[in-house]
Amino acid sequence: MADYYEVLGISRDATQEEVKKAYRKRALQFHPDRNPGDPDAEKKFKEISEAYEVLCDDKKRQTYDRYGKDAFSGAGPSAGYQQGGGAGYASMEEALRTFMGAFGGEPYFEDMFGMRGGEEVGRRQQGASKRITVSISFAEAISGVDKELSLNNFVVCESCGGRRTSSAQGARRCGRCGGAGQVFEQRGFFSMSMTCPQCHGEGQQIVDPCPACQGEGRVKAKRKVHFHVPPGIDTGMRLKLSGYGDIGVGGALPGDLFVYIKVESHEIFERQGNDITLDLPVTMSEATLGCKKEIPSFTHQGHCKISVPEGTQSGKVFRVKGEGFPSLQGGGRGDLLVRIVVETPTELSSRQRQLLEELAKTETAENFPQRKAFSERLKEFQTTH
Repeated sequence: MADYYEVLGISRDATQEEVKKAYRKRALQFHPDRNPGDPDAEKKFKEISEAYEVLCDDKKRQTYDRYGKDAFSGAGPSAGYQQGGGAGYASMEEALRTFMGAFGGEPYFEDMFGMRGGEEVGRRQQGASKRITVSISFAEAISGVDKELSLNNFVVCESCGGRRTSSAQGARRCGRCGGAGQVFEQRGFFSMSMTCPQCHGEGQQIVDPCPACQGEGRVKAKRKVHFHVPPGIDTGMRLKLSGYGDIGVGGALPGDLFVYIKVESHEIFERQGNDITLDLPVTMSEATLGCKKEIPSFTHQGHCKISVPEGTQSGKVFRVKGEGFPSLQGGGRGDLLVRIVVETPTELSSRQRQLLEELAKTETAENFPQRKAFSERLKEFQTTH
């Protein structure tokens, strides 16, 4: 096949508007309805649609400009869409979808060839999908948990089995479309089809509706849904439970249930990605002399220990490997990050005050390297300003 730019008759620096304008002109020229029974015109129409599919997308166009058609593996006229940007067409229907999309979804083209929004006319509409928010605890988000929900959904009517009528003669073929679900109309050189306005695309009319569901083929009922929340999940993530939405009218496919997760906050721990953070208060004496601390953990041990070396400053962070959230993608866990908060004592007794005063008399600059460094920088600043 020729170069995509040559197929559309445009220059390599053509704007997107020029690409679309050229495609519209040529697609109309070689459209199968204008050239009935002409295989060459059909082939040309597919080539034009394939060129447009690539050049109308900035990323695909950049790839094509750099590597040519070889970048689209298997993107010949007999190949389907390939990951990475190929745009071959295995059928005329696929090329016609591109054609209708290029005309902005105008009603004039929307129902052409029995298509509406990419769906075949006459199909029963899928049931509605639902969404629900489920709260789980901090610990459940780490370990994972099984949950049960009670939903009030549309389900298949047991009385009629979704047929919408309780008698064999209760459904009749639509007299308007003859059961096809669509009616045809000639507009110039286009042969158009649209959803039958009488049966709404179902091809039949219900004359003896089921009394239990009033002819819908579905009824409201409570159902329980069991599902597993995987370990490592976070607030805002969602789970898709296929087929747990409402059943469609007349027994059409059900929608889906989307479960959005909200992880409750913890009174001690916080989450940062897959890591868990903790502010650990220690006394001035513990930070000065050093100490060992036992911290609660969410792993099977239930706790872990850290050593706080003597002279530890407030704000120092200690990392405990593997004590965080598990990765949803697998491959390990996050860590526990323990930040030391040195707490200054309050409400001192007279004896405590006396001891601190005696300690203060023995302190030297070497005991406080940060304060010493700050004093030196302050003196430098004062002499230069």
